[in-house]
Amino acid sequence: MTIAVIHAEKEQRARAHQDQLTKPRGALGRLEDIACWFAARQGKELPDPLQPHIAVFAGDHGVCDEGVSAYPSVVTGEMVKNFARGGAAINVLARQIGATLAVVDVGVMVDLSGIEGIEHNNVRRGTANLLHEAAMGEAECLAAIHTGRRIACEAIAKGANLLIAGDMGIGNTTASACLICRFSGATADAVVGFGTGVDSHGRQVKVDIVSRALARIGNCPDEAVLQQVGGLEIAAMAGFYLQAAEAGVPVVVDGFIAAAAALAARVMEPQVTGWMLASHVSRENGHHIALNTLGLSPMIDFGMRLGEGSGAALVVPLLQSAIALHNEMATFASAGVTDKDE
Repeated sequence: MTIAVIHAEKEQRARAHQDQLTKPRGALGRLEDIACWFAARQGKELPDPLQPHIAVFAGDHGVCDEGVSAYPSVVTGEMVKNFARGGAAINVLARQIGATLAVVDVGVMVDLSGIEGIEHNNVRRGTANLLHEAAMGEAECLAAIHTGRRIACEAIAKGANLLIAGDMGIGNTTASACLICRFSGATADAVVGFGTGVDSHGRQVKVDIVSRALARIGNCPDEAVLQQVGGLEIAAMAGFYLQAAEAGVPVVVDGFIAAAAALAARVMEPQVTGWMLASHVSRENGHHIALNTLGLSPMIDFGMRLGEGSGAALVVPLLQSAIALHNEMATFASAGVTDKDE
């Protein structure tokens, strides 16, 4: 695959434009950097306003048989139905920021085929138990990746110029912890958190499961790790990120699961991270480790751990503000204000 070109000269011109705006240089902090970041990726000194699209990918996990979650797997399907009805947090945030929203069944255990408002792309009814065997077959992993790519393509074709991947899948913090540990080199104890709300004993169970799963795949090449210990929704998110970078459309990376998917995408194409912004750092232990490994700096820390793409959606108004300030503020010359360097 070929990653889209980032226009460094447009970023330089955008920074020169920032220096002429009626404010002390650097006074808007990271907002200035964000505007210039988008200028480089859109190839425009004055970037276009953002048209966000959110895709929530859903899948179940066989590792739930090991007692790693406070909730049963049936909740995945129930929450997907809630997304389809418009009642979840991500629905509220999508409406607030004017984002289009797709709900994608990649691997939910229960049959959702009769439910409207869902993209039906079920590869298999949940993954196998990653503790004992590969979570999915090679063809299944590729099919999930392809689903994410296709969803990104469709959104871009309809005018989206900012993409967000959300997740829903009981047990997916365990799969994500395996990916983050493997790709960052961190220990299970450093990465595993409390997920959906397990107690200290439950967290220790997860630490043990992740450690044993990592030992099982010890000599596995990095390219096969996603298939071995990932999830169908995580694979779809990785494909979504890869397609965005290939098409030249920025993405906002959400929380713990999204960061795991980003790491998996980086294994397939190291330059994919050049098209990523990190929205926030979550309460899940290893999220900051994953972001550091990706070389991304979060914009906010609100102590969130919901997933769904909620943290990424929350920062879109900040991104819109950065671009609006860059595009609409007067310059010293146009406003007749004396610059300190004159």
